[in-house]
Amino acid sequence: MSAPKSFEIKELEKMSVSPARKLQTIESHQKHQGDTGSPEVQIALWTERIQHLTTHLEVHAKDHHSRRGLLRMVGNRRSLLDYLKRKDFDRYKALIESLGLRK
Repeated sequence: MSAPKSFEIKELEKMSVSPARKLQTIESHQKHQGDTGSPEVQIALWTERIQHLTTHLEVHAKDHHSRRGLLRMVGNRRSLLDYLKRKDFDRYKALIESLGLRK
């Protein structure tokens, strides 16, 4: 017997970043209207997902499948950060300050 629909929807909302939060993140980091593919936007979205999954793993410490996904996300974000650092160091510096990635 499967879980009721309302339960499934609530669980899905907990496991991912909400569409409203995603849109807010895109709008705060886009360079122009409709920009969703710039490195700044992509890195900001990866950061949102990483932070969300980190809070999940604090509660569910033995969820190794999600931990593997988290490590993959961190690697993808790292690659994008390295690319941005090579192409335009000033944009890289501004982004890590706005996201609070470095101390």
